[in-house]
Amino acid sequence: MHPAARTRTTFHTGPTPVPQPRSRRIRSLIDADALRVLHRAARVLLDDLPDLTDRLLAVLREQEPAYRTALDHDHAATWQEVHRSLRHSVTSLLDPRGTREAAHRCTWRIGAARAEQGLPLDALLHAFRLGGSLVWQRLVEETTRSQPEDIRLLVHVATDVWNFVDEHCTLVADAYRQAERQLAWRRENRVRLLAAALLDGTSRIADLPETAERLSLPEHGRYVVVAIAGGPPHHREPCGSAYLHSGVEVDHGIVLVGDGGDGGDGGDGGDGKADRDPLAALDLTAHAPAGRRIGVGCAVTGLAAVGDARRLADLALSICPPEGGTVRLTEHLPEALVVSCPELGATLTERVLGPLLRLEPADRDVLLDTLVAWFACEGSAQRAGERLYCHRNTVLNRLRRCEQLIGRSLARPHDVVEISLALTAHRLPRG
Repeated sequence: MHPAARTRTTFHTGPTPVPQPRSRRIRSLIDADALRVLHRAARVLLDDLPDLTDRLLAVLREQEPAYRTALDHDHAATWQEVHRSLRHSVTSLLDPRGTREAAHRCTWRIGAARAEQGLPLDALLHAFRLGGSLVWQRLVEETTRSQPEDIRLLVHVATDVWNFVDEHCTLVADAYRQAERQLAWRRENRVRLLAAALLDGTSRIADLPETAERLSLPEHGRYVVVAIAGGPPHHREPCGSAYLHSGVEVDHGIVLVGDGGDGGDGGDGGDGKADRDPLAALDLTAHAPAGRRIGVGCAVTGLAAVGDARRLADLALSICPPEGGTVRLTEHLPEALVVSCPELGATLTERVLGPLLRLEPADRDVLLDTLVAWFACEGSAQRAGERLYCHRNTVLNRLRRCEQLIGRSLARPHDVVEISLALTAHRLPRG
């Protein structure tokens, strides 16, 4: 029987009516002896900390490939990290309250640093558990060597030792995950900054390789930018050949449509191969919400030209009707020419169509609709009449009146170009 227990029983001369106080007193005395044994062994471990560190690193090198790589890369830094962690673990056995905050800080720094270095969390947690196991093993070894009769007392502090290990495993995992979230945010923010500079045309040449890597897009491919207003794409994270950059009012998709080369205006890549459809890459071929407007620019070569591609996409978007739809710039070049300089468009409209536009609304609209239908029907009065539900002669009479009002002839190519552009400028939405 433990001496403290024998001493305690001599104070009782009769039956104990309430056994709980006696049990607590015996328990406290045994715990005190157990702490004495623990502290004696811990002080030996503290003096032998370098050897303890070497033993743990040997186990880690054997069992954890991630730590094997870390040791090969920077043995001294890894040794110091393990040594500091073990020192805090052992000193916490001697003075739990006084060393708690410092031990927590050490563990937190290790978790954050290892997250930044990309060491797997499972490997880190395994290292902490191996460290706890080694410390416990050395406590048992030292007590067995110096005071074998006290080995049974260590059982009473085993729970505290392993609770410490569990606490620091939780702490290092929390630090790791928080650092991982911060790293992910920084990476995402860096990607957004690089993409924004690319779309603004302010990207530095030196940043293009990094931009290509982070966006997973080739530096010298052929690109089309798609401008989207009134609702994001159905698929928020296009992958493989596109990157979607979310904006306040307009989203822009940078879409790889070809492998580069000296292609022309976006119809093909210069080698006879048709460019991929940028709308399909952004999943814009379906699920379109009402009112969503999409502008598809012309193809450019290389990430360095994406700023120009974005301006072309915005130009296409400005031609979209307010009620929604898709405008591919290559199919609306006259409109693009007019809308790219609104002041000239307004001047052209007034100079060419001014007398017609100043008619009474009913008369004006009939003549304008006739001109639009005639152009849409490629100059066929017959087809224009069918579209307008009137006789072809009625169409011809209206056209002659238009010619008289505006002082231009639909038989002269130069006048036809001016009238067509003026009609386009008049129909476009006013910014």
